[in-house]
Amino acid sequence: MSPRRFTLTLLLLAASAAGHAQSPRTREEVRAELLEAQRTGNVLANGESGLTLRELYPQRYGVAPASGLTRAQVREQLREAQRTGDVLAGGEFGVKLNELNPQAYPPRELVAGKTRAEVQAELREAIRTGDMLADGDSGQLLKDLYPQRYAHVRPAGDAPMQANAGSTRQVR
Repeated sequence: MSPRRFTLTLLLLAASAAGHAQSPRTREEVRAELLEAQRTGNVLANGESGLTLRELYPQRYGVAPASGLTRAQVREQLREAQRTGDVLAGGEFGVKLNELNPQAYPPRELVAGKTRAEVQAELREAIRTGDMLADGDSGQLLKDLYPQRYAHVRPAGDAPMQANAGSTRQVR
C-alpha cells in the first residue's frame, strides 16, 4: 500500500469514527476535509515521529495561520521561555530544559492554594463522611463500599469547619 493511500485510509477511518460521535457528515464533506488537510499539510507524516507534513516540511505549505500575536509578543514569549528553561531539550526525550537541568534555571513560583488548617479540616470531613478512596485498586469511595457505616452521616455543607484540637475519632 502506498504511503499516500495509507494516510488517506487512516484519515478516512478517523473521520468516519469522529462522524459517528458527532452529527453525520456526508461523503463529500469528509472528502473536502481530507483535501483541505492535504492541501495545508495537516495530515500525519509516515513514520513514528507523530509530526504533520506541515511540521516536517514547512517550506512546502507556506505560512502557518496567524495566532493573533504580534511578532514582538512572540519574541518576548520565546525569550521568557528560554530564560526559564521552558523549551524542549534536544533529542527524543520530550522533556523541557528546566526539567532536565533544574539547577540552571530559576525555580518556579508555587502558589499555595489552601492553608494547612483548611486541608486538615477537609481531611476530617472526608473521613467523617466516607468521601475517601478505599484501599486497593477498586477506585470506590468508603461510603460506597460500606454504605451502612455512613448511612446517617450528612455532609457539613457550606458551613465553615472548625479545627478539632483533639482526636478525630468519635467515642460512642
